[in-house]
Amino acid sequence: MTPQPPQTKIQLVNTADYREHYANSVQVRVNLWDFFLLFGTLNQSAPDAVNIHNFQGIYLSPQQAKALANVLNQNISQYESTFGEITLEPKTPPSIQ
Repeated sequence: MTPQPPQTKIQLVNTADYREHYANSVQVRVNLWDFFLLFGTLNQSAPDAVNIHNFQGIYLSPQQAKALANVLNQNISQYESTFGEITLEPKTPPSIQ
């Protein structure tokens, strides 16, 4: 039996410019070398007008983008197992008669 190497200790450290933001808009651009994720907030100011205020762009290597997709899929599955299916379309309220 081959001995297992010791588990790597990971320490998370926030930099001085670390910030947290809420995003309800993510745009993705792809080229041969990287993925670009553009985060923003979407506001519908009128029935026919939407404003997106972008605040952060992040470049990822294709490998990191795939790893992120895997982590998101795992967490979405766990979330749905706990809280129920996430739907992408808003539910329409039942009509009152």
